[in-house]
Amino acid sequence: MGSVSRPATLGQLRESGWRSVPVKEEVRRNAAARIAGGRPVVEGVVGYDYTVLPQLENALLAGHDTIFLGERGQAKTRIIRSLTELLDEWMPVVAGSEVNDDPYHPVSRHARDLVRDHGEDTPVEWVHRHTRFGEKLATPDTSIADLIGEVDPIKVAEGRYLSDELTLHYGLVPRTNRGIFAINELPDLSERIQVGLLNVLEERDIQVRGYKIRLPLDLMLVASANPEDYTNRGRIITPLKDRFGAQIRTHYPLDVDLELSVVRQEARPLEAGSVGVPGLRVEVPEHMAEIVATISHEARRSPHVNQRSGVSVRLTIANYETMVANAARRALRRGETVVAPRVSDLEALPASTAGKVEVETLDEGDDGSVLDRIVKASVLGVFRRRCPMETLQEAIGSFDGGTIVHTGDDVASAEYVSALADLPALRQVVVPLAGSESPPALASAVELVLEGLHLSRRLNKDASGARATYRGRS
Repeated sequence: MGSVSRPATLGQLRESGWRSVPVKEEVRRNAAARIAGGRPVVEGVVGYDYTVLPQLENALLAGHDTIFLGERGQAKTRIIRSLTELLDEWMPVVAGSEVNDDPYHPVSRHARDLVRDHGEDTPVEWVHRHTRFGEKLATPDTSIADLIGEVDPIKVAEGRYLSDELTLHYGLVPRTNRGIFAINELPDLSERIQVGLLNVLEERDIQVRGYKIRLPLDLMLVASANPEDYTNRGRIITPLKDRFGAQIRTHYPLDVDLELSVVRQEARPLEAGSVGVPGLRVEVPEHMAEIVATISHEARRSPHVNQRSGVSVRLTIANYETMVANAARRALRRGETVVAPRVSDLEALPASTAGKVEVETLDEGDDGSVLDRIVKASVLGVFRRRCPMETLQEAIGSFDGGTIVHTGDDVASAEYVSALADLPALRQVVVPLAGSESPPALASAVELVLEGLHLSRRLNKDASGARATYRGRS
């Protein structure tokens, strides 16, 4: 409905044929249209097509309030915020209303008085769907005033009586009337505040400083929680748990390919192959991206990582960005215009990993060795998937004959190409892995093969930081 054609008064609104429906009915109608058209009910969410999204579709069609349970970094907040796209783009409200009053059924004192005094000439405003979303991160200091409202002393000072509803400053919940209200980390909300929230959602009345008003709000309530808080600590009061019609369990990407899909969607440094530095292009080989994603999956399986706090997909994204940044820094120092991340660039990952993984070990200060083992296991896993050992026997024989190869951030890509010229057996494996004859891609593939052979106990390695020397074991 264009801005010119939108009705400006209650009478014009009636003449237009606009019909008022509850917000859950509105969401159901728009969700049904998306499902029938083969479109996802929420955009930009990867890996939930056969698990979470079908449950969400059911909840929306059923008109249920919903709670999402899952560890950090499982797109709970993104899904919740995306639900606003299921609202109609524009909605009429009584002009000046703080609680999105329905022109046909006003609930606030301001709107009721305006409709009584002006009748069909009551002015109408139109609000966009993005303004019909309210969100609160539950914290222990959240108050009833934040959620429900409080008496405004300035309005009292202007001459109104304390018992006058017009003295009330509405909180987040009433201001999201006829919209979607979200509470993140619901268990962190104190029990007395949960009781107050339940009163609004069930009994439809609120009390502020002893003054009781009936405010029949029209809301869709969604919330997020960590399953540990929800099931073990039991800090969500039972009546509020019962208020949710649907409980949906989220999860991390089930395989590496899905993890990489999330990374390619969310990682910020790469834009059309660039890191935002003029004259520099970063080309990320598939095997290096796979290693970064595998690191997160190894961490989620590790007995030394606290799985209750989770290993967020943000870890994969941050590690990917760090790996690219380290490769870019190396290229800038060496004056190269094209660069590809290598295994030696993984030495930079502890900075982006340490704060996102909670390591549980018996020995204090052993975090570094745990993370190092996770990285090595990831490199070895990718190497084995991409480089069958039977194709490397001749190359291993070359090293047993005395060949030595130096790698590291001080070695230019051209030097790897020169080394391959002297090792035709290694080149036969590296070129298919690299996927091109590009020196940066060849250098990256060489490092993966050499490190994989070392971790498979086929080569010896002398290492110092990101620099390494590989030689035969005999």
